[in-house]
Amino acid sequence: MAGGDSAAVSAVEGRLSELSTNSGEKGLPRRGKSSSGRTLNTAQIQLVASHPEVYEPCDDSFTLVDALLSDKAQLLTLKPRLCMEIGCGSGYVITSLAIMLRQLGSGTQYLATDINKHAVETTQATLEAHGVHADVIATDIVSGLEKRLHGLVDVVVVNPPYVPTPEEEIECNGIASSWAGGLNGRQVIDRILPAVRELLSERGWLYMIALEDNDPLDICHLMNEKGYASRVLLKRCTEEESLYVLKFWQDAASGTNASHAARSPRSESSWLSQLPFRSLWHKNA
Repeated sequence: MAGGDSAAVSAVEGRLSELSTNSGEKGLPRRGKSSSGRTLNTAQIQLVASHPEVYEPCDDSFTLVDALLSDKAQLLTLKPRLCMEIGCGSGYVITSLAIMLRQLGSGTQYLATDINKHAVETTQATLEAHGVHADVIATDIVSGLEKRLHGLVDVVVVNPPYVPTPEEEIECNGIASSWAGGLNGRQVIDRILPAVRELLSERGWLYMIALEDNDPLDICHLMNEKGYASRVLLKRCTEEESLYVLKFWQDAASGTNASHAARSPRSESSWLSQLPFRSLWHKNA
């Protein structure tokens, strides 16, 4: 590993160690007990739609949104053109992100995916209840979108299925798809990461939740090998688990990803309106 890569990984190791021994933050209230800090800057819990087969906002959802809030100034400076959530569930996270960045106006567009068609419907209801818009598609991770979105997404947020489970549970439908992560909780995560790398723009950022059992340091190592720097934005210890919010971005010192560098310049002003969202919805419903 090159000296620069080793230094980057060492920095992550130090941060993980520091947070493991000095984590004073506790989990936030569960559904129905929103704090005053999330009434104006995030989705309101009482307006988040629900369905028995859709994962409701919980400690991991709140932790990811709080990490995004902590990075809000940087996100506003970035002025992302396209933000995307993979595995949108109830819609709490993508709706909160849209509210945080509302001042950017129509210059920012939002997209969300989920393999669970009930989650797609629930996310749409949550978005509508908050007066914000995102295109929501029923698909497995980003299946069917790879070519059209290649190198165009500026912000990706993911609360993946990270719970260690028997491999066969990954194939379950409904709410189980929101948590079943297979061996070490990494089987779905390890499918998401390469897909996200293809979607991210050269200036793009990935925010992802990881459980301590998922080996977040190893995730950072893997991304570093692909030219991405990483940072632990937040660690939160709840009654049940230790959660990390990891942020990734292309490391200029490691060179620009070749697949992105090979892209020829093109107009992106109207790409979203050309995507076959309705056909994808019907195909996957």
